Amino acid sequence: MRMSHLFVPTLKEEPAEAVITSHKLMIRAALIRKLAAGLYSYLPLGLKVFKKVENIIREEMDKAGAQEFSLPILTPAELWQETQRWDVFGPELMRIRDRQDHDFALGPTHEEVFTDIVRQEISSYKQLPVNFYQIKTKFRDEIRPRFGVMRCREFTMKDAYSFDIDEKGLDRSYKAMRKAYENIFKRCGLNTVIVQADVGAMGGTQSEEFMVVSDVGEEVLVLCPSCGYAANLEKAESRDGTRPAKSEKIAKMAEVDTPDVKTIEDLTGFFKTAPGKFIKTIICLSDGNPIAVLARGDIEINETKLKNAVQSRQLELADEKTIEKVTKAPVGFAGPVGLKNIMIYADESVKGIVNGITGANKKDRHLKNVNLDRDYKVDKFIDVRKAAEGDLCAKCSKKLSFKRGIEVGHIFKLGLKYTKSMDVKFLDKDQKEKLPIMGCYGIGVDRTVAAIIEQSSDQDGIIWPITVAPFEIIIIALNVNEKKVKDISEKLYHNLSRSFQVLFEDRDLSPGFKFKDADLIGCPIKIIISEKNLQNDQVEVKTRRTRKVESVPLKDLETKIKELIDNEYKSFQV
Repeated sequence: MRMSHLFVPTLKEEPAEAVITSHKLMIRAALIRKLAAGLYSYLPLGLKVFKKVENIIREEMDKAGAQEFSLPILTPAELWQETQRWDVFGPELMRIRDRQDHDFALGPTHEEVFTDIVRQEISSYKQLPVNFYQIKTKFRDEIRPRFGVMRCREFTMKDAYSFDIDEKGLDRSYKAMRKAYENIFKRCGLNTVIVQADVGAMGGTQSEEFMVVSDVGEEVLVLCPSCGYAANLEKAESRDGTRPAKSEKIAKMAEVDTPDVKTIEDLTGFFKTAPGKFIKTIICLSDGNPIAVLARGDIEINETKLKNAVQSRQLELADEKTIEKVTKAPVGFAGPVGLKNIMIYADESVKGIVNGITGANKKDRHLKNVNLDRDYKVDKFIDVRKAAEGDLCAKCSKKLSFKRGIEVGHIFKLGLKYTKSMDVKFLDKDQKEKLPIMGCYGIGVDRTVAAIIEQSSDQDGIIWPITVAPFEIIIIALNVNEKKVKDISEKLYHNLSRSFQVLFEDRDLSPGFKFKDADLIGCPIKIIISEKNLQNDQVEVKTRRTRKVESVPLKDLETKIKELIDNEYKSFQV
């Protein structure tokens, strides 16, 4: 492709709307343009990269035995209602109604549709296992689209679904997809960390995320450098890293007048003690029913872990009216002592509190010297601690580290969640009806492109891994009006294009302008042709990643380029 023919409206200035590197560079390098909030058009260079990432995904999925489909984006509400996700998915699910008043969703994911296909077409264990996938446009009505293609309302996802006879089969399918994902991201030039994750609205029994460590990542990763434990913040288990409190004699409980002292911050000042001395009591509504949740005052509650621990479909903080009804006191004075007719859950941290301080369930009153079992009971202890700096690994007790990450892939063991709700059955070898067990595996294609840039760029522009670069080589003719430069450049362009993907910078522009655009676009190999070098029958070859520059005789150029490109590809082999 000649640069003079390519639609590549690069920008020298950073776009005001962009705040992260990938968003800035995707706009400046003419990969994308914004249409509306969370909606982006891919321009020719961006589409080339996108297609290469897509093809790597497709090759590894096919190699792992998955079969590609193309399903409708528009999905009938009835399928979503069968799995009860029509309501559970919430406002992110884009819903429309057709002229016959039938409800549809613009698919954010396709568990229901693939499960419906299996329900209609598979009836015997002899037809299992199967793994079906597609690479398709998805829609989610994000409340806050941001960071360019990192978080969009319309995006492309590779979603795959395995159906197996039993748990052993699911384990095999899951491991095959896990390995395929490792291959995909390595071939894309991404360094990823695999972390344990919550299953969320997808459901199931186990999930892992493939994360790219990045300061602009929206997720917090909890990592143990000692034993390798890795989880996202929603899922992470940890141990208290503070020193145990000194043992003290159990004192008599007493009520204290605390006018307008409600928050932990206010209480620590009032009682002149540390937050870890307090038993905070939070009243929540779990599927509409009030529950009490206790935790040490210096512990932040992990809402996801709490929701899972109490097996709640919908969990929210109770309103003021409910709190007053349950505790007989206004907000800010709740405590476990004397709390009746309500399920009381407590984080494990509460067990270590001796002579604690808590609300008295009376306005402007607190209790001190409160002790577990003597003064109050807990119905169930659960782990709802949100991991925090200073915490220790739950596996090896070494100090945890915290980093931010970009999620590029997510794999789930869904179990029977969808096949049961949609009544999918097959006959086993004994002719007994069974439910197939499912796995689900997703990769965000757009997000993968953006993550590559976040991980592989510099102050001058993008540094594409050769596996996904829009072109492997860019030939830069410094003076296209000089006959020898033009003739040699044309000849090299013609010859190299037979074996490689070549972009020819043939525009009549200044060398500085051409160099800046070449660095911005990020092609792995630059061949620079100038009058000066041609006097010695040489050209200059520069590698974008290493910035290494060599003068190469024209007669050796094709051999040298092949060697460089082969070495580049070797870096991403699996």
